[in-house]
Amino acid sequence: MKHFMQSKLQRIFAGAAFTLSLALTQTPAQAQEKFITLASTTSTEQSGLFGHILPIFKKATGIDVRVVALGTGQALDTARRGDADVVFVHDKAAEEKFVADGFGIERIEVMYNDFVLVGPKADPAKSTGRDIAAGLKNIANAKAAFVSRGDKSGTHAAELRYWKAAGVDLDTTKGAWYRETGSGMGPALNTASAMNAYILTDRGTWLAFKNRGELSIQIEGDTKLFNQYGVMLVNPSKHAHIKQELGQQFIGWLVSAEGQRAIAEYKIGGEQLFFPNAKPAMKKAA
Repeated sequence: MKHFMQSKLQRIFAGAAFTLSLALTQTPAQAQEKFITLASTTSTEQSGLFGHILPIFKKATGIDVRVVALGTGQALDTARRGDADVVFVHDKAAEEKFVADGFGIERIEVMYNDFVLVGPKADPAKSTGRDIAAGLKNIANAKAAFVSRGDKSGTHAAELRYWKAAGVDLDTTKGAWYRETGSGMGPALNTASAMNAYILTDRGTWLAFKNRGELSIQIEGDTKLFNQYGVMLVNPSKHAHIKQELGQQFIGWLVSAEGQRAIAEYKIGGEQLFFPNAKPAMKKAA
């Protein structure tokens, strides 16, 4: 009986030692797990850009980037609530207000691409050309089917600017021909494809989009279609839990030679989707 009890105690102590050893080997790894939450646009996610550059960043730094892909307006709201460490979007006016209101440390330009107007190959509105305002005016006059994201995204904000430039008052003009989806770029493109409708999209998501149906690019090359992306660290003075150091590492990498090269190297069918143009100058949080 005594021998049995000693053996049992030995097994218990051995098991406890093993468990403690396992805990000691696992806990530091778990405690040291490095990640940031990035609020960004559906265009950067659905174009496949993040699938290309984020593994490169993680390999270089060990930092995992967890992306919350939303329209720009929603991404900025997420950051305002402190639910993201970094925000990477494409609506300069909204970004500058975000910084001016104290929610972001600094807006840093990272890359650009452009918007294109996509529509039916038959082009019933006779919109084809290089003038986005003229094309949209023709669409409104023809009451040709048009899909809008309608989600306060950077693309939606750009679309509204272009309607205004075309002299089209959507409040009085839009009807059944104008369909707002309230969704990201990919789902909105799917809706446009199903309806054989016109839609404004960033070129990157269009190049990655497979379900084109009878859609093709109708307007491109207008200088007004330029689409700049900016990145900002969320201000830790607003939310103390913001991972300032890790967030700054990510921003620093994006604007570094390595990060800019990774962006430039992302292509689909040999066509480059985004063009790096960083002007690095990073401020520290106060």
